[in-house]
Amino acid sequence: MALTSGTRRLFLPSRELITERLRLPEPEHEQDDLHRIALLEGIRVTEAAVLVPLVNRAGGVQVLLTQRTEHLRDHGGQVSFPGGRVEPSDADREATALREMTEEVGLASYCVTLLGRLPVYEIPSGFRITPVVGWIEPPFVVAPDPFEVADIFEAPLDYFLNPANYQRREYHFRGRHRHYLAIPYEGRYIWGATAGMLYSMCRMLNGK
Repeated sequence: MALTSGTRRLFLPSRELITERLRLPEPEHEQDDLHRIALLEGIRVTEAAVLVPLVNRAGGVQVLLTQRTEHLRDHGGQVSFPGGRVEPSDADREATALREMTEEVGLASYCVTLLGRLPVYEIPSGFRITPVVGWIEPPFVVAPDPFEVADIFEAPLDYFLNPANYQRREYHFRGRHRHYLAIPYEGRYIWGATAGMLYSMCRMLNGK
């Protein structure tokens, strides 16, 4: 279901429609998808999963995100989804995402209805991340882990479904030239893997 806003067709999100779109094949990569990489053969791969939490607010569906604490060794201070490494005791990637969400955000797993997965996202450090999309009906209570989470906030899903809000960036790091996506939102700089997974959701839910 879509509507026209200027030259852009907006996907009107509902739990049923999002679930339906997530079942579709992954869109083909675009020529300027330079932020997407394939891990080099032989590299040590770390399997991980994140939860992409969608909150069904009265004013519109929101995406729940966390701001990591500055002192963390991996991605300190960055905006991210709740998530982490797959543990041997996890039955599947969904179990990993829900466990990490409870550990980081304090949200009980029974509050989340799982809708499906976004395309796997790989990053140069060797992480292979499976994004799991979950639907949350208010009211609910969060209790962030102060060691890992500095802040929890929500942003409108519609904002992330507008391709015009994404910025393509590049930089030099450790002798390599890297490309990444960014999507600033109200003073917060969302970039890297989180922005890349949001862009994957944008394309899947918009059917592109």
